[in-house]
Amino acid sequence: MFRSAIVYLFLVLLFSSFSWLIYENMSSEKLLSVDFEVFGKVQGVFFRKNTEKEANNLGVRGWCMNTQKNTVKGVIQGSPEKINEMKTWLQEVGSPSSRIDKTVFTNEKYLSKYTFSSFQIKR
Repeated sequence: MFRSAIVYLFLVLLFSSFSWLIYENMSSEKLLSVDFEVFGKVQGVFFRKNTEKEANNLGVRGWCMNTQKNTVKGVIQGSPEKINEMKTWLQEVGSPSSRIDKTVFTNEKYLSKYTFSSFQIKR
């Protein structure tokens, strides 16, 4: 009797752990991280400020900064769906006075957790 109770308890614990593991994997949000660089007329036209605003609207984290090559570069992190929306914005929209000639995306990878707490402009 005692032995069957232990076996039963073991099976219940095993099943509970297995169920939790499946639930955790199914419910965990996939996070994507992508580096970007935007070429064109993107400095002196509030491009970084508008990038920060769009990232915050989408719930995307990361950073952006001006470069000495007159480009804007940065990193974006978020769900694949939100990252795709941000990529489209970086390629096609930008700030009202900007002109985007091209946008290059590199170092695309999945993350287990965010490495940034918000989106910020680096100076």
